[in-house]
Amino acid sequence: MRGISKTFGAVRALRGVDLTVWPGEIHALMGENGAGKSTLMKILSGAYHADPGGRLMVDGREVSIASPLDALQLGVAIIYQELSLAPNLSVQQNVCLGREAARAGILDKAAMRRQCADILKRLGADFRPDTRVSRLSLAQQQMVEIARALSVDARILVMDEPTASLSSRETDKLFGLIRALRADGLAIIYISHRMAEVYELADRCSVLRDGAYVGTLKREDLGEARLIQMMVGRDLSDFYKKDQGEGRSFGAQVLKVEDLTDGRRIGPASLDVRAGEVVGLSGLVGAGRTELARMIFGAEPARGGRILLDGQPLAARHPAEAIAAGIVYLSEDRKGLGLFFDMTIEDNVNLAVAARDAYPFGIRRLALAARRGVDALKRLSIRARSAQSTVRALSGGNQQKVLFARLLATAPKLLILDEPTRGVDIGAKSDIYKLIDKLARSGAAILIISSELPEVIGIADRVFVMRDGQIAGVVTGADITQERIMAIATANNDKPVGEH
Repeated sequence: MRGISKTFGAVRALRGVDLTVWPGEIHALMGENGAGKSTLMKILSGAYHADPGGRLMVDGREVSIASPLDALQLGVAIIYQELSLAPNLSVQQNVCLGREAARAGILDKAAMRRQCADILKRLGADFRPDTRVSRLSLAQQQMVEIARALSVDARILVMDEPTASLSSRETDKLFGLIRALRADGLAIIYISHRMAEVYELADRCSVLRDGAYVGTLKREDLGEARLIQMMVGRDLSDFYKKDQGEGRSFGAQVLKVEDLTDGRRIGPASLDVRAGEVVGLSGLVGAGRTELARMIFGAEPARGGRILLDGQPLAARHPAEAIAAGIVYLSEDRKGLGLFFDMTIEDNVNLAVAARDAYPFGIRRLALAARRGVDALKRLSIRARSAQSTVRALSGGNQQKVLFARLLATAPKLLILDEPTRGVDIGAKSDIYKLIDKLARSGAAILIISSELPEVIGIADRVFVMRDGQIAGVVTGADITQERIMAIATANNDKPVGEH
């Protein structure tokens, strides 16, 4: 791709972008939300038409891609973050959808089954062509999408955030499959916000910023500081915002959890959070971090132990009771459990306080709600035309900021943040880190769950580490390192580590 530009009305989404990808290469494409990655890939896939003046070449031959069908005929396939499968159909029907084999006008089901079975065997799939897609896990559905791409003899495969909804085990399996496809000679364009994935997979990495091409790094040149500087135009030293001073002090204890358990997997677990403190809750996937947080919030029942808020016993049987007491919870699944995507920013921000703000007889205070929506845009730097924009139209980072704005509207004492930067770009992460630091400085108590160790290390004042449903240790100060946290998270059960 040479000199690719794209204009939407008065907005120039791409400005003379270049991209070169070779056969047998995993080429990472990185940049903030809004940098132009998706627009560039939609031009490659035929969904958008580029402005005049650019050139697109396959095998050194200039081509025109006027439609998705043109792209498929040239061997270009794209797998979006939101999978586009028909869940009520079988794997075979999804793989062959729109290109069904026929003989004398009659569907040749045997031929389609053979083709699908051959592809699934090549991919090492553990399911059959006649399995209904709705019965498959997300990782298996991802494999069906790849099978569909291979069924059209794809030579250029675009993967957009393919691990966003996968567990670590499923991610490892997907990585093995991607490497196998590279060995078969496919050119793979891999879009991700997760730097660890890029380091592990990419042969080269190209970066876009504000719709323009910044540069391409070879594998041996990849590094966090260099990538962040290319993506956001500032140094890594400006990224995390935490006062590292020795004299930093905190307020009174806001939350104290004593021997909390669900009677099955979790506990007994104990931890505490003070006013103005950011406490990390770390551990391997499946260690029980989210389950413990949901018990504190009243979303899951506790069968033992107790919770103290400001020194007083709290027995929240429902999230509404926890919110009324001053505890809010940001879910790791903002799509399924957080936001209402077809509602406006204003309505999403006001959801938690609409009843509290209402006039007698439940009449909404519309002017107050409107002011709160506008204030949220300014306070959290949410990029949107207005507070009346629908949440669906926003980038992932701005959607996460809307969720933060809803929590802050309740004026909470304690914020429980579960994977607060999942699926957001590097610039939005920096904004969220600054917001967390600002909230802590204003006296809020913050409990943060994150699977990204650099994130935990960069913003937490203390880190409780979970293992097998229990608090296995706690680290503070200079001991908050990746090596120390992993040592606790993976230690044998009979090896006591840390004190709390």
